[in-house]
Amino acid sequence: MKKTIVTATLFTFGALAFSAQADMEGGKINAKAEFDKHCAVCHPGGGNIINKAKPLGKEALAKNGIKSWKNIVAKIRNPGPGMTKFDKKEMPDKEAKAIAEYVLKTFK
Repeated sequence: MKKTIVTATLFTFGALAFSAQADMEGGKINAKAEFDKHCAVCHPGGGNIINKAKPLGKEALAKNGIKSWKNIVAKIRNPGPGMTKFDKKEMPDKEAKAIAEYVLKTFK
């Protein structure tokens, strides 16, 4: 019985470690996975289900004053009405930057 519990515990910790590693690619953040985790619910395919006038395409972003990854990170930290705010504890700067660069690269 004890051997089964130890094995299950080790398996659980191993699965958790693998899951955490799945978000990383050789030490780099998997921006798509982080976007999917934090943003895709409201921004599926780069759209915006809350405010259709503010999708994530380059033209719409520019129209709303967002022209760089820094502008996107600023929005992540201090969004307008309807968008979830992500502080540095919930989404560290490195992760926020990776997501912002992913948005600029992916949604044209």
